[in-house]
Amino acid sequence: MSIRLITFDLDDTLWSVQPVIRAADDSLRVWLAHHATRLDALTSERLQQLRSEVVQQQPELERCVSELRYQVLLRALLQACFAQSEAQEMAEQAFQVFLPARQNVELFADVLPTLEQLRRRYMLAALSNGNADVRRVGLGGYFSFALNADMLGVAKPQPQVFLTALARAQVKPGHSVHIGDHPQDDIFGAQQVGMRTVWFNPEQKIWTGGREPDAQISQISQLPDVLKRFDQ
Repeated sequence: MSIRLITFDLDDTLWSVQPVIRAADDSLRVWLAHHATRLDALTSERLQQLRSEVVQQQPELERCVSELRYQVLLRALLQACFAQSEAQEMAEQAFQVFLPARQNVELFADVLPTLEQLRRRYMLAALSNGNADVRRVGLGGYFSFALNADMLGVAKPQPQVFLTALARAQVKPGHSVHIGDHPQDDIFGAQQVGMRTVWFNPEQKIWTGGREPDAQISQISQLPDVLKRFDQ
C-alpha cells in the first residue's frame, strides 16, 4: 500500500533534546538572577519540585508543556513573595526568555538531507509533545504542517493527535507512517489508529513494549529505504 504521509516526532528523533533544555534553563536562570533577585536559584531539583506541585494541583497541565512551564515560574515567584500581578508579568517575560532558547537545537547530521529527499515524494508533518517550533528551528520549509500538545490540548499517545494529523492531511491510516523514539507515545500511539510505525532507536535498545514497530532505524538517513520497502 503506497505511503503518502510521514509524521515525525521532534525531540530525540531529529535532535537531542536534553542539551537544548539545559541551555534554555541556563538562559532562564541568568535572566531571573538579574530581574528577580528575591527569587532563590531555580536549580534542576527546585524546578522538579515546583513542577510536581503544579501537576499535583493541575494534572491536566502535565502534557501542556508551555503552560506548565509558565505555571512553574509563576509559583516560584509567588513563593518568593512577589505580588500576583508582578509575578504574572515576570513569569510571562521569563517564559519568553526560555522559549527562544529552547529553539536552539542541533539537528542530527543526516536530518536535513533526508528530509529534503523525502519531501519530494511524501507529505511530511511534525507531531510533538514539546514546544519546539519547526519554523524557528529551521525546518518549516520541509513540513506541510506541525501539531503539538499545546495546540491540541492532548498529547501523544492519545489517538486524537494522530487522527487530527490524518484528517489534516486527508490521508487514511494505511497510507501513513509515524517515526519517533518513544515506544509508548510514538509507536503505541500511532499503532492505535492504524498507522505504520518506525522506531528511531540510535542506542540499539531491545524492544520491551507491546506490539513491535513495523521497522526500526538507528539513523534518520535509513528511513528512505524503509519507506521504499513499505511501498512495495
